[in-house]
Amino acid sequence: MTAPATATAPVPAPDFGRFVAASAAAGRLVVQPRMGFDDPARMRAGLARTRAATAHTAGTLTVDSYTRVGDLAAARAAVAEGSRLNGYPIAAHSPATTRAVLDGLFDADFPVQVRHGSARPLAIVRALTAAGLDATEGGPVSYCLPYGRTPLRESVTAWARACELLATGARPGAVPHLESFGGCLLGQLCPPGLLVATSVLECLFFAQFGLRSVSLSYAQQTDPAQDEEALRALHRLAAEFLPDGVDHHVVLYTYMGVYPRTEQGATRLLEASARLAVRSGAGRLIVKTTAEAHRIPTVEENVRALETAAAAAALAGPPASGPAADGYGEVYAEARTLVETVLGLHPDLSLALPTAFERGLLDVPFCLHPDNAGRSLGFVDPGGRLRWARTGAMPIRPDRAADAAPLTSAGLLAALHHVADRYDSPRHRDTGDGHDRPQATPLTV
Repeated sequence: MTAPATATAPVPAPDFGRFVAASAAAGRLVVQPRMGFDDPARMRAGLARTRAATAHTAGTLTVDSYTRVGDLAAARAAVAEGSRLNGYPIAAHSPATTRAVLDGLFDADFPVQVRHGSARPLAIVRALTAAGLDATEGGPVSYCLPYGRTPLRESVTAWARACELLATGARPGAVPHLESFGGCLLGQLCPPGLLVATSVLECLFFAQFGLRSVSLSYAQQTDPAQDEEALRALHRLAAEFLPDGVDHHVVLYTYMGVYPRTEQGATRLLEASARLAVRSGAGRLIVKTTAEAHRIPTVEENVRALETAAAAAALAGPPASGPAADGYGEVYAEARTLVETVLGLHPDLSLALPTAFERGLLDVPFCLHPDNAGRSLGFVDPGGRLRWARTGAMPIRPDRAADAAPLTSAGLLAALHHVADRYDSPRHRDTGDGHDRPQATPLTV
């Protein structure tokens, strides 16, 4: 008589949102690189090194520029000719090739997200779902206005279709995940209220078109206390506005603007972002490396950044107390006003978002896209906080202390280098309570 076969439990499917939630419950910050290579073998090696890092990591497949702008013919030609690309051409490689890159790495303990930058992401979503992936990021506003001249209404239509495809085209049992890039508009010099509002609105858009797992982003800005307030406002607004049953978490990006040139300054800034993530309850951190100011980082530099961030997070101090810790404050009030204004235009966000920009009710400073009004202006105040010098038609007020003088080229350069110069400065210090105290430089517009 043949002995009965031993039953084995099914291998849990990767679930990006569940992975981050479980990590947060265990008190562990998920750290993630920006990483993409054209060659499948190099891409697989990068994912393997990310998984093996001494940190709680998620993997990344960052696509190339041809794929991002929809020039798939050029991406396929580059693959055929063996030409170098600046990312992984997921729509040019076959699904079988991408599955081979992921085989033995992508699982419930190591989810992988596709990152791209496309205003028309349908081909990318088709390719990632065909390969068995179901986590990506972007948004109809955040991957349109900063990156090209695609009309906003076209981007909104394309992103609605992409959301529907991601929601319905994933493997059985999967819970597709979509992260808004809305908290990272242009990287810097955008006051936090608009970043928070855009991230909330994009996640509401994702939910409208079928997604049930989302993440809301915010990019580290110029002042740690203001950033913590913004992140807590993001938590509160997500809880207030996202529909019941939509899983969500907050993801922080290490500073997206001009980066410190010294290794010491870059490391200080990365560690500050890790402490900020922990203090504010973010579930995930997108890291930067010490090479950011000079060149594309190597796999080794990415791994070192992941491990540096994880170590800093493990030593982070406790959260602050007071109204800002509960999510209330000027960032919350400003962001809520913007969100409610857009939602009041039309219940369908595919109509409300373009209308808001047409009327200047949302207006990104320093953004040259034709569909952006361009009447708003941010500035760094003498204490280091980002504030509004002009708000155009947005339903919020500019800062009364803003200098009315025109912004000069020297003033803009000083503002752009504000963070890098502070962290590169030998006068930069950390008080040990988790709140960095760089030397402040007054800047006006």
